Amino acid sequence: MPSFEFNIIRHIGVLSERSSGWSRELNLISWNGGEPKYDIRDWSPDHEKMGKGIALSREELMALCDLAGAIDEAPEKPGLFDDLAAEVMEDLR
Repeated sequence: MPSFEFNIIRHIGVLSERSSGWSRELNLISWNGGEPKYDIRDWSPDHEKMGKGIALSREELMALCDLAGAIDEAPEKPGLFDDLAAEVMEDLR
């Protein structure tokens, strides 16, 4: 497995915590000395081990926040997420 370096620039918050002590967190992290990105992933209590996650630019994080805000509107707009899913699938092709 290739080695990599990370530096947690800022701990933003815990999204959830498991009985094992692992927590899903939002952090600002620099990977391999690169530009810091917003990162959502599971961490062990000592932050020595991590699970798979996703790193987002500021623009991507803001878009995610906008989409999350649209969840409350979903009952009033049937098919909102069906259309979004179709767009994402089209982009992946």
